[in-house]
Amino acid sequence: MKNIIFLEPVFKSMIWGGNKLATEYGYDIPSDHTGECWAISAHKNGDCTIKKGEFRGQTLSWLWANHRELFGNAQGEVFPLLIKIIDAKTDLSIQVHPDDAYAREKENGSLGKTECWYILDCDEDGEIVVGHNARDKEELRQMIEEKRWKELIKVRPIKKGDFFQIEPGTVHAIKKGTVILETQQNSDITYRLYDYDRLENGKPRELHLEKSIDVIRCPHEDKNTGGSVTELNACRIEHLITCEFYTVDKLTLQGEQEFTMDQKFLNVSVIAGSGFIDETPIKKGDHFILPYGYGKYVLKGELELITSHI
Repeated sequence: MKNIIFLEPVFKSMIWGGNKLATEYGYDIPSDHTGECWAISAHKNGDCTIKKGEFRGQTLSWLWANHRELFGNAQGEVFPLLIKIIDAKTDLSIQVHPDDAYAREKENGSLGKTECWYILDCDEDGEIVVGHNARDKEELRQMIEEKRWKELIKVRPIKKGDFFQIEPGTVHAIKKGTVILETQQNSDITYRLYDYDRLENGKPRELHLEKSIDVIRCPHEDKNTGGSVTELNACRIEHLITCEFYTVDKLTLQGEQEFTMDQKFLNVSVIAGSGFIDETPIKKGDHFILPYGYGKYVLKGELELITSHI
């Protein structure tokens, strides 16, 4: 019997969160300010539980520690990736993430945070922040000190299906009315640059200006994404990104298609529709891992999936 590792998401209430994780994905969320679904995660701040099978009730971090053979004996102290769905009812703070070297030194040996965003849904006039307009660190510091935020940040229009790679050192922010699927390194390190002077429990949220200035890349350079499209009989595969830490693809299935799983492991998120993997029913909002050696499998139905692997 080939085991699929189905996971129970972990939810995070946030000042900027909404209720779309319930209304759109059917999750049982903790509040109407639920901002994040940690869908495939073995991070200490949100460790997913296995839903069924012989490891039911164990956490993904336990599985990584005790059954590394399920992950092709991949290296690393921690499960390397973290998959989230983010529901931004209002704007997130303007922020930046460190790379591995900086995080290792300044954040107790943590991994850095390279991430990418697939836009699941957004308002008709949706926007996000990716990048900045400072020519060098000196101008960056000056613009931050003078609070010239509108001048500093690059705001871009978005539509459903857009995709962005957010390298460490990239100024970025998800803005209101946007739902994304994020694939990232297994890290929870975020430096806030600006938070619109919002209050949480009567106080402004902490900013991390010096660390932000340390890690922001100047000048900003956009990262190219998007690659080949493969048309199979019943499935279209869009290659979204390959970088040092992950490969991410989008699959659109109508009908029945056979695949072979030849990675160390494969993370799968169902973002639309319903159907089957082999004989197991799957639907929008399900997240699972195909373990090492899973081999051939058949997808059936009308499905949209985002997959990732190291």
